[in-house]
Amino acid sequence: MKTIFSFGHYSMNAFGMFIGLGIVLGVLVAIKEAKRKKYSTDAITDLMMYAVIFGIVGARLYYVLVFNLEYYLTNPGKIIAVWDGGLSIQGALIGGALVSLIYARVKKINLWRAADIMAPGIILGQAIGRVGCDVFGYAMKNEYFWGIFRNGQVLHPTQMYESMLNFILFGVIWARRKSVKYDGQLFFTYLIGFSINRFIVEFFRTNPIFIEPFTVAHATSIGLILISFISLKLLSTRYKDNEEVEDKKYSISTKEVLLILVMMIASILIYYNWIWS
Repeated sequence: MKTIFSFGHYSMNAFGMFIGLGIVLGVLVAIKEAKRKKYSTDAITDLMMYAVIFGIVGARLYYVLVFNLEYYLTNPGKIIAVWDGGLSIQGALIGGALVSLIYARVKKINLWRAADIMAPGIILGQAIGRVGCDVFGYAMKNEYFWGIFRNGQVLHPTQMYESMLNFILFGVIWARRKSVKYDGQLFFTYLIGFSINRFIVEFFRTNPIFIEPFTVAHATSIGLILISFISLKLLSTRYKDNEEVEDKKYSISTKEVLLILVMMIASILIYYNWIWS
């Protein structure tokens, strides 16, 4: 992992930097959406803060339990060593979702409207955060030019596969945000889209097998998709008479499309020419 700077025993690596950048930009996008929908920016900021904190906890616990439990049972002190790597985005989503449910109940806020507001920022943050990730895929059978040479092998750059797919999904969610028919629709659309992205990328990674050839992450993706479709059905019935529903078609400007393309190109250049050059 590329180290950005060091100060005594502490250092900042590329993964941490891009996760931080993704969180900041994701929160800014959520605040922008909250203002557009006339929703409390304070409530959104507080909710995202808790979601980030408990998302990290969930990401670590999921990784420990699913990917390397035997090692951490032998070395329990390493469980909190997140700086050594070992976070799962699916665990982060589960942890963030659970604390959001609790927060919404305690504060008595409309969780599903808040979730729709946060959805574009969440997927943008994921797209940016993946750029600095150091988890590669398996070795390429045919050595394509976009592969990354590590330890004598040309590996699939699965970080960039997922990042690019997430940038595309961000564009879809951003364009979709003005045409939701009920609260929660955008969030679960995002969750389905991201789960599909992860399902695809998982075929290029080496992870614990659930049922050959599918991994645990494949199973989690399928579970999230099923939960999302059930939730969409329930919410559509609950909000069918909602008069505050937005009724616009997909909307994204040429400038916004170009901005997403610029972010994608910049991510590729940074990934290949700086982080893993």
